[in-house]
Formats: sequence, C-alpha cells, structure tokens
Amino acid sequence: MPPGGGGPMKDCEYSQISTHSSSPMESPHKKKKIAARRKWEVFPGRNKFFCNGRIMMARQTGVFYLTLVLILVTSGLFFAFDCPYLAVKITPAIPVVGGILFFFVMGTLLRTSFSDPGVLPRATPDEAADLERQIDIANGTSSGGYRPPPRTKEVIINGQTVKLKYCFTCKIFRPPRASHCSLCDNCVERFDHHCPWVGNCVGKRNYRFFYMFILSLSFLTVFIFAFVITHVILRSQQTGFLNALKDSPASVLEAVVCFFSVWSIVGLSGFHTYLISSNQTTNEDIKGSWSNKRGKENYNPYSYGNIFTNCCVALCGPISPSLIDRRGYIQPDTPQPATPSNGIAAYGATQSQSDMCDQDQCIQSTKFVLQAAATPLLQSEPSLTSDELHLPGKPGLGTPCASLTLGQPTPPSSMPNLTAEAALTDILPLKEEHVGHQFLTPEEAPSPPRLLAGSPLAHSRTMHVLGLASQDSLHEDSVRGLVKLSSV
Repeated sequence: MPPGGGGPMKDCEYSQISTHSSSPMESPHKKKKIAARRKWEVFPGRNKFFCNGRIMMARQTGVFYLTLVLILVTSGLFFAFDCPYLAVKITPAIPVVGGILFFFVMGTLLRTSFSDPGVLPRATPDEAADLERQIDIANGTSSGGYRPPPRTKEVIINGQTVKLKYCFTCKIFRPPRASHCSLCDNCVERFDHHCPWVGNCVGKRNYRFFYMFILSLSFLTVFIFAFVITHVILRSQQTGFLNALKDSPASVLEAVVCFFSVWSIVGLSGFHTYLISSNQTTNEDIKGSWSNKRGKENYNPYSYGNIFTNCCVALCGPISPSLIDRRGYIQPDTPQPATPSNGIAAYGATQSQSDMCDQDQCIQSTKFVLQAAATPLLQSEPSLTSDELHLPGKPGLGTPCASLTLGQPTPPSSMPNLTAEAALTDILPLKEEHVGHQFLTPEEAPSPPRLLAGSPLAHSRTMHVLGLASQDSLHEDSVRGLVKLSSV
C-alpha cells in the first residue's frame, strides 16, 4: 500500500445491505403506500395555511404584519420607557393593566386572523349537475343545450322575502347573509367584510373576536396615549418640557402613533357596536338592505327587536363548527372529478374521433377485401368470347376491366356501360357454368338484338345467359351492393 494513499482501500469499501428491501418471497400484491393528503393542500380558495392546516389566512398578509409591528413596537416602547417611571410615581397597577390589555389585544387579533371565518364548501361536479338538473325540471325546460341556472331564489324569513343568489364560482345558492369574497375567492357565511388589517375575512365564525379586538385595541390605544402624556407632563414639571422630551424620546413616538390611530380605531369600534346592537353586517349596512324600523317594508328580519338580545346573540352565542374540514384526509381511492364542461367536451371529442377512426378503418378494409376478391374474377378467362356474345350497351367479355384496378375503387356513374356493376353482372354468372341450371324455353326468352332470330347458336346462348340471371339474382344483388360499398 503506498504511503498516504487510501485509494485502493476506497475501492474495496463495502456497501451496507438494506434489510428493508423487498425479497422475492414477498407477496406481489403488496402495493406501495401513498401518503394521504389533507384537504387544505388542495383547497380551491386563495388562502394560506400554516401548521398543517390549523392556521388559515388570506394571501394578502402584508398589512397584517404592519398591524403586528405597530402594536408590538408601541406597546414595547411604553412598557420599556414609560411604565417604570409611572409605576414609581403613580401606581404599580399601570403596567399590570397595560399588560392585560396588550395580551387581550394580541389574543383576539391572532384568533381573528388565524381562524376560519365561515367559508362555505364548494359543490362537487355531481352536486352542481344535480342542482342544474333540478332547476331545469322546475322551470320545465327539456332542451339538451347548456342553459345557466337562474341567479336568485326567494325564501321567507320572519315575514320578509330574502333573495338567495347563485354563486357561479362555488356552484351553490348562497344562504342568507352570505357573500362571495373576491380577495379570498370563497363564499363566507354571514359575511361582514374583508379586513386587510387582520389578514382575513370577517364572518360568522370570527366576528366576535374581531369586535373584541378593535374594542380592546381602542382601550389600549387610549390607555397608552393618556399615560404617555401623563409621563411627559410629570417630567416637564421637574426638568422642563424640552428636557422631558430629550429624556424620553420614545414617549414622543408613542404619542404620535397613538394620536393618529386612536380616531380611526375608536370610530370603527363605535360603528361595529351600532351594527351589533341592530344585528346587521357591514355588507348589509353599506348596501342599505334593511331598515331598523319594524313598521317599514324593508325591516331587518334578523333583528330580535332588543339591543341587549342582539348583543348577546352576536357575542355570547355558540360558535358553529367549520364546514370545510381543512385538516381532513382525502381518500386516495376516490378519483378527483374534472370540470363538467371540459370533461364533457373532451369525452365528446374523443368519442367522435374514435368513431371516425373505426369507420374509416372499416371502409378501407372492406374496399381492400372486395377489390381483392373481385380482381381475380374480372381477370379470369371468360367462358364466352366477345365474338360469340356481345349484348347491346354492355362491354365485351374479353375487354379488360380497367375500372376496377386494385387499390383504386371506381366512383359510381350513371352510365350503365361504364360501371363495374354491369361487368360483374355479365361475368359472375358465367363463372358457374359447370353448375347445373334450368334453361328457359325458346318462347320465354326473347332473342337479343344484333343476332339472327333463326340462328341456333344465338338462341342457345341467349337462353343460357338469361337462365343464369334468373337463378342467381340473390347472388347478383349481393355483389352489386358490395361493389357500391367499395366505391364509397
């Protein structure tokens, strides 16, 4: 072995034998296991999923991260620079209350952003086809062409007529108060609005958490703003206003952020308090769908007529379970159906192409067989020469039949003396002269033209040909039909 060289030993290294490899004695019916996929992996909406489908958000999450940064930075500066001074000068309860508000705000924000707002599952192709079939039966239409279903249905809720709109994306009639979010591309039950600040839609399943978030955020913003001003005032009394700003520059940043945000946050909280008290959604209020007065024609059928009851239903009622089952498994043996329209079109195109191919192959095969069978008959030596028998309007039997060459079928013609049908009519019966036939009497068979009536040869040949034609009419018709098919 050469010094310092490990080459020969590397060539002799042994590879580890896998004990899990399949042996010849294993059953051949053992199939490879396919990892089961969860439903959130093939979810049709425009959403993001995290933690194996436990967290559900919209795709546009940039503003949500801005919300997190504003809350975390402002609260962090308050707890770091203001709370130590205020806890000593005023009371230690200030950082405690501020911490409780902060954690409550963060909890409700994350609960609103990470939860299912009430997405309605889309109809499967079979369900959509059944729904359209029911609509066609209800409308009395029996046409085979596609007709889009009507866009609305009417239901009665507490004496008020409510229209249910058909969603062409989800293929369902949306339930009352539901709407389709264009950003998330989902139908959401009791849709309120899509809020970019929380990075999710606000609907039936997360509205109460959204309301508690903006309400607690309003209290936290007012709380921080008030005690930041208190901190600056207390410092300015000791060292002056400018020196107080120099000693605590973070307080200035907190005051500016809180001043510009408190108006919108408090105003939003008041607006949603009004909506909860009247049991309306933002979508219904913007459209002006209902009136708060019970006596009007467009009164709100969802209101209980009592502010306290409306608030209890919105904030303390049971939370309905999620309908999309985003963490459920997809059955591996269940085939995924294609889009109904594309599938029908593809199937129709494939079926028509298959039929055309089968028909073309059948015609070509039939032509080849007929031409191969007819060519020896036409090229065989006839029993009569053209000098012995020549019927009017017919070609001579000795004349070569150029119109039925192999591989080039002759198109049908209106001239009887140019068709292969006429030639086969004259030739095929003559090929079977060795078979016994009954001949016509001289009285039954008229003399053919261009032959002398008293000629014994002409008379006997005429009776022979006409006797064969009368006895083999079935065979002649069959050959004529096959020749016509070969000329298509």
